[in-house]
Amino acid sequence: MKLNNSTSKRILVKYQGKIINGLYQNGKMIQLDIEDGKENPSILGNVYIGKVKNIVKNIGVAFIEVGNGISCYYSINKNKNPYIVNSINGKSQGTNIVVGDEILVQVEKEALKTKEPTVTSKISLTGRYLAITLDGKHSTAVSGKISDDVWKKEVKEKVVEFLKSKENNYVSVIVRTNAYVANTDEILEELEILYSRIEKLMAVAHHRTCYSLLYQAPASYLLALRDTREEQLEEIVTDDKEIYDEILQFMEQSSWNGKNKVRFYEDKLLSLSKLYSLETVISSALQEKVWMKSGAYLVIQHTEALTVIDVNSGKAIKGNGDLEETFYKLNVEAAKEIAHQLRLRNLSGIILVDFIDLKQEENKYLLLDQLKRFVSSDPIKTIVVDMTKLNLVEITRKKVRKPLHEVIKKW
Repeated sequence: MKLNNSTSKRILVKYQGKIINGLYQNGKMIQLDIEDGKENPSILGNVYIGKVKNIVKNIGVAFIEVGNGISCYYSINKNKNPYIVNSINGKSQGTNIVVGDEILVQVEKEALKTKEPTVTSKISLTGRYLAITLDGKHSTAVSGKISDDVWKKEVKEKVVEFLKSKENNYVSVIVRTNAYVANTDEILEELEILYSRIEKLMAVAHHRTCYSLLYQAPASYLLALRDTREEQLEEIVTDDKEIYDEILQFMEQSSWNGKNKVRFYEDKLLSLSKLYSLETVISSALQEKVWMKSGAYLVIQHTEALTVIDVNSGKAIKGNGDLEETFYKLNVEAAKEIAHQLRLRNLSGIILVDFIDLKQEENKYLLLDQLKRFVSSDPIKTIVVDMTKLNLVEITRKKVRKPLHEVIKKW
């Protein structure tokens, strides 16, 4: 498997009651996550005992109330095996839910715009090497990014063997890409931990009241560290003692061996946010117009339904050279910058890109291939769908968290 050997640096600061988590690579900010502090924590990933408040049968949807009176969207069609804690009809797990049922749910998407948070019955716990899901399918899979078939076969057999040893096997397991750098004993040790946590959640659920929070997901900046391979992270820097202590504690609990990479910044003359010009970076990431080195630029605009990106040649066209070749090069430069902006701004859903028109079909195919390559490094699932007859390129990016421009609105 070909691994990305570039190193990165994480910068964590508190600013206006928010926690800013910036990921730098080669001196450039490539990802910017902003989350509320402990006063108003995110509910993403939390597991609750929720109550079914309403069912809309014609579209296969239910609305589940969880802690603090929050109403959440729940797809009945996508959740065939709900874990019912307290049933109105006395029915067991795996039957259709009815209004009043109390079921185990996990928040899988935050509230976006006018949409409620989304919850699922497929409770998932993720470690550094594995993801384990309560779904009743009993399946085992290995990340498609790992190409070592011999290693995959060996690890998969070990995982299947472990699950068969359990009296009640009701989970599916995915071996993550990060597992490739670990030995089998480390992977199985984590599997034992995650399986025990799932069992404990199910056991505790029957003794807790409705709306109880059974599992609180770690802060997103801690999860980002969990998902980063140690050899790819050069340094973790923060000027907040509470965040510093939380990182060290999290590393101990997750067997992350990078404590020596955590640095507490203490310069009283120059704050960490000023040192890395975080205000300027955030401001730039909110601008409609994004200039590129060639003199061409992007225009990024948001609508209720999608994001539109227009590629303009700007100041880049000079002389009477081969325009087709020039336009192709500008489009490739734009494709690279678009992949960067999608991740930096956390744009999701449907994205339409209007590249500079190309006449040669071969260049159109090459451009799509380049765009696919650029977005492949995004940790959030991003798909280049195709180019339409009007030469608009369709991209979809999974919705998980709010985009940067929505988060900033609340400041």
